[in-house]
Amino acid sequence: MVSRSYMSLLELASGDMLNFPQTPRTLPRVMTVPGIIPDIDGSENNNEDLDVPSPGTCQKKIIVANFLPLHAQRDPESGRWCFSFDEDSLYLQLKDGFSSDCGVVYVGSLKVDIDASEQDEVSQKLLEEFNCVPTFLPPDLQKKFYHGFCKQYLWTLFHYMLPMCPDHSNRFDRMLWHAYVSANKIFADKVMEVINPENDYIWVHDYHLMVLPTFLRKRFSRVKLGFFLHSPFPSSEIYRTLPVRDEILKALLNADLVGFHTFDYARHFLSCCSRMLGLEYESRRGHIGLEYFGRTVYIKIMPAGIHMGRLESALDHPTSSIKAKEIQKQFKGKKIILGVDDMDIFKGISLKLLAMEQLLQQHQELRGKLVLVQIVNPARSSGKDVQEAKRETYMTTRRINEVFGFPGYEPVILIDRRVPTYEKTAYYALADCCIVNAVRDGMNLVPYEYIVCRQGTPKMDEALGMASGSSRASTLVVSEFIGCSPSLSGAIRVNPWDTDAVADALNLAITIPDLEKQLRHEKHFRYISSHDVAYWSRSFLQDLERACKDHYSKRCWGIGFGLTFRILSLSPSFRKLSLDHIVSAYKRTKRRAIFLDYDGTVVPHASIVKTPTPEVISVLNNLCDDPNNTVFIVSGRGRTSLTEWFAQCENLGIAAEHGYFIRWSRTSNWETYPIATDFDWKRIAEPVMRSYTETTDGSYIEAKESALVWHHQDADPDFGSCQAKELLDHLENVLANEPVVVKRGQHIVEVKPQGVTKGLVAEKVLSSMISNRKPPDFVMCIGDDRSDEDMFESISTTAYSSCLPAAPEIFACTVGQKPSKARYYLDDTVDVVTLLQGLATASSIKSRFSTEIQVSFQHAA
Repeated sequence: MVSRSYMSLLELASGDMLNFPQTPRTLPRVMTVPGIIPDIDGSENNNEDLDVPSPGTCQKKIIVANFLPLHAQRDPESGRWCFSFDEDSLYLQLKDGFSSDCGVVYVGSLKVDIDASEQDEVSQKLLEEFNCVPTFLPPDLQKKFYHGFCKQYLWTLFHYMLPMCPDHSNRFDRMLWHAYVSANKIFADKVMEVINPENDYIWVHDYHLMVLPTFLRKRFSRVKLGFFLHSPFPSSEIYRTLPVRDEILKALLNADLVGFHTFDYARHFLSCCSRMLGLEYESRRGHIGLEYFGRTVYIKIMPAGIHMGRLESALDHPTSSIKAKEIQKQFKGKKIILGVDDMDIFKGISLKLLAMEQLLQQHQELRGKLVLVQIVNPARSSGKDVQEAKRETYMTTRRINEVFGFPGYEPVILIDRRVPTYEKTAYYALADCCIVNAVRDGMNLVPYEYIVCRQGTPKMDEALGMASGSSRASTLVVSEFIGCSPSLSGAIRVNPWDTDAVADALNLAITIPDLEKQLRHEKHFRYISSHDVAYWSRSFLQDLERACKDHYSKRCWGIGFGLTFRILSLSPSFRKLSLDHIVSAYKRTKRRAIFLDYDGTVVPHASIVKTPTPEVISVLNNLCDDPNNTVFIVSGRGRTSLTEWFAQCENLGIAAEHGYFIRWSRTSNWETYPIATDFDWKRIAEPVMRSYTETTDGSYIEAKESALVWHHQDADPDFGSCQAKELLDHLENVLANEPVVVKRGQHIVEVKPQGVTKGLVAEKVLSSMISNRKPPDFVMCIGDDRSDEDMFESISTTAYSSCLPAAPEIFACTVGQKPSKARYYLDDTVDVVTLLQGLATASSIKSRFSTEIQVSFQHAA
């Protein structure tokens, strides 16, 4: 049985993930704020170093995104590159949520190609003047990384488009994947040049850089790292088709905080972690966390916001007022429906046009009075799909205008060019309705921008001849498949594929009473103005700081190679049980108590054959043959199975059904727990369990003499877990007045008599040894699940009681690295059996040595 902790070693042996060479440094080692520059060429000691960073050192935030928030152009006269901030970039705007004394450094690529001979000069200029660190990807790598793997494969898959046919989407290409990994490695190397790992926080953005957390965590085990996905995260049924699904999931789990716009996206991610990596999540005081090798990876659900000041400034710009007057004059007497979308296959532009066509067919009175203005932003990628979408958009627009238009009236105005912000805000300010009809999208902030522009500013009001302080109104039609939809409760939500419903929604949007439009607008504006981009970034950083607060309270070890690398993080007092250490204590002691769980401890959970192996039987017999040892198997299994399986172990004590039945040796009788004798509660619990078994494929009931157990390890992970929660609640209600407890364990729900615990078994055995004047000086307990925690607690309490002449050597050990009351851990059942063999060998050597001494004395006599 190979443990999950070391699976990465096997994965690496058969995988082809490479340790890509580090890119050459081109940047001078300059810090933008005071701090300690790490030795990039050195390696971090991630094993024993628990030093807390100095509180006097300044922190900075390192924002890592595919593109820097910069405009770049070459001066035609001097030939030198000129740069300026892109004020519309979300990555630039989010720093408004940081404190004023916080330094911010950006790492990313430029949107232009810089010749290799100019890269050093440009790097120096960007770092000194803009706090930006450029990642110069070679053109061929950039093409494969961004236009290849990111846009043609990953982006389409995350938008639920499977590569079923090569003509419509690219199938997985291992070379493109390697380019993606190589590009992420270059980004990581650039981060290394400016990071102070003890103090700085890194915030990585979007699907272009999903394996970046692994490279950063590998270099600095305690790096403070957050990741935010701006695109949708697909359901597990879609995501599981990705050939590198595990590598990407494990890379994201190397972050401390993973953020999503909506609960749906987060739920899909958690489902993938559960189904593919076997990880369970839980909510702690409102914060969702995944336990991953001793680290808690937190999940953040927070839709992004917009920069209010940026939009209001654009509205106040003189050119915006001039454009607004032009639009007002051009469409005088007409209602304006506005759409603003990128040209791609997921924005639903053609479906929107079909809905407009349907609306004009059904409502002839709207002809000449209604106009759809569709602004088409330039496509961010190229390909057959984009060209087909563009061709269909133009054909549909031409058809609608030919059928429903007449001189002086075009129902659809298509603006296919890069529209400056001032012009866009003018259209927003005058549109009666805004429609976002995407079939799948990440956040999409167009509705937010529309609402803010409809609120207006004094200058825009004056230009449009509106009274200052007058009531504002707006209507939104939004697809239910975009990230902002849950936040806009006053919007009219539609299924973009249902053109009839979209047409009806558009008609409703332009005909609802003015008062209702005002109320909807006020509701939206209150939310948007209070949840702006600064609120979003501030909230994310606060949660990231909270997620990282325990970094220096644990020891860290790196496990695995390549993209399967992860950190094992453990409390300093929680360490692996050393065979040499325990054998040394074992040899020094004379009266030993040994408690062993069965399933998951001496026999793997995953094993189909549940009977003990001959090796286990042999080692247990060797331990029991030592007269100084009292050895017990303490299991939740029934006494019939345990009696049969351990028939060859004459001196082995057995506690069955969590201690309801106890037998001190093979020849002794079974003792029964003295209190619980009434099992009438089974007539209530069993029908309830049976109904859940019938509705949960893969589940079954195990009937014990003293307990009933509902198993769901073979059921669908999500559904089985959901049903277990429901069953637990159901049984607690119907058995509220019965002398039983209902507990949930690893893939089980169990009902058993009150007071029956493994802890009582340990207490009873130790008390018996003390009363027989054989107080234990060595106590070892090994188990793997929640029920064994009672034993860990019990041996500590009993062993340190005043009845003992001296405190014994105590070894409470859990199987697997997880939160536990035990002080030690072993990785798996293989380690457990190896340790028991070591103890058995020590007993045999000691027994043989004693015999030899006795024989020598007899000869001497």
